[in-house]
Amino acid sequence: MTDSVRNERDFLESSIGFLMGVVYRKITTLLMHRLKDYDITPDQWVVLYRIQEREGMIQKEIAEKSGKDKPAVTRILDALESKGLITREPGKQDRRSFLVYATEKGRSLIRETKPIERQTIREAAAGIGGSDHELLLALLRRINENVDALITKE
Repeated sequence: MTDSVRNERDFLESSIGFLMGVVYRKITTLLMHRLKDYDITPDQWVVLYRIQEREGMIQKEIAEKSGKDKPAVTRILDALESKGLITREPGKQDRRSFLVYATEKGRSLIRETKPIERQTIREAAAGIGGSDHELLLALLRRINENVDALITKE
């Protein structure tokens, strides 16, 4: 292996963005396998969780709360609606926007699968406890805020 190839590999292995992406994809894959019997993807699960957390949000709010872009949320809402997990009602002040609500089936699915999601994250973070866990969360939040500020500038 040449030095330039080794340096490039080392660069990626020490890149916060690259490593966060790798970890995110692995956790998502693990969660996808564990949610398979429930006919819901991790992306759908997050959106449904956010909806049942605060009923009556519009798509833009759901996108912000779930960390997804509006086109992705549109596709996810379509899938959730076709599965009978959510309903959309026209907004009272703006007929172009829809208020989104979880159905009882959707709320039940979240109640049933929330322990699976929590266990998956606990297992993924095994050995990271107490102050290390709090530090990790604080650092990830700071990175998120930095990226938000950069996106706003663009």
